[in-house]
Amino acid sequence: MPAVKVPATEAEPVKRKLKKLGIYDGKRRPRREGNFVLLPVTDSPQVQGMGYEVLDVELPLRPERQIYKNLETVLADRLTPEELKYLRRYDVIGDIAVVQIPRELRHRVDDIVWGLRKVHPFIRVVAQKGFHEGAFRIREYSIIWGERRLETIHKENGVEIKVDLSRAFFNPRMKGERYRLAQLVRDGERILIPFAGVLPYALVIARYKRVRITAVELNEEAYRLGLENIELNRKRLKGEIEFIPGNAFDVLPELPTYDRVISPTPRDVDALALTLSKAERWLHYYDFVHEADIEDFKARIIEACALQGKECAVKVKKVSDFKPHVFKVCADVEFTKAKNWS
Repeated sequence: MPAVKVPATEAEPVKRKLKKLGIYDGKRRPRREGNFVLLPVTDSPQVQGMGYEVLDVELPLRPERQIYKNLETVLADRLTPEELKYLRRYDVIGDIAVVQIPRELRHRVDDIVWGLRKVHPFIRVVAQKGFHEGAFRIREYSIIWGERRLETIHKENGVEIKVDLSRAFFNPRMKGERYRLAQLVRDGERILIPFAGVLPYALVIARYKRVRITAVELNEEAYRLGLENIELNRKRLKGEIEFIPGNAFDVLPELPTYDRVISPTPRDVDALALTLSKAERWLHYYDFVHEADIEDFKARIIEACALQGKECAVKVKKVSDFKPHVFKVCADVEFTKAKNWS
């Protein structure tokens, strides 16, 4: 079966391109060979025109993945059609599956755990999520199967991220968004990231680009994990990360301005004026907005720019669902005229 041989440093973006073209063979596992990675592809003429060496190799199938494509398919013979309607979206963080089981399915917990293990044979913990608590958005979790821990190593976008769900907030659903920003960033930029958490944004960007990143985080537990993550990925990173503990509203006023500011703003926190004041050319500002208010949100950003003597262009992108008609969004703000623009 065909596979393309690509440099290990290019494996992740090439894999994304193959998936976008619909020719990545997800039923087989890629394989590392020295400084190269063999990526499984379907037998397609498009492969020959990509400029990479194409080999005929045997790559192992992913365990049961060709049969068990999703949880609903696995449980179709165990749950009734009515019960299947109550299945919720779940997350896999490292080797931990995080689920939400409504009361209608509480009598089916064992079946759900069985199904998750069929779809994801590598998981070692299944945890049920509860409510967010405290200023740091940390959820309560109850372990319903497996090892009694909430700490794991999560892999995404070519980096490893140490996470402890009991100590710090982490959202695996932003994987694609983090990669998107990494592709927008240019080598040589100075970047500021407040509300940086365990450094997922900083690590992914520094993995791909030669930049200098200053990150700020208030949660001491997240800060300690972030420092560990810098060391964990030291050999993978092209860029440099300076990590500062403290409240962004106290720390940022003492910092200089930056080419780009990325603000994964916590819910119910208004840091728009603060982050705008620190951005020279670009700001990526995250917020939670009702779909009917997106144009008002955009207008508010333009007005806030004007108050700081800046002219800007704003594009608002829906990133993920939050609750009915409310979305997590990212406002990509580019300054077309600013006091600090050379």
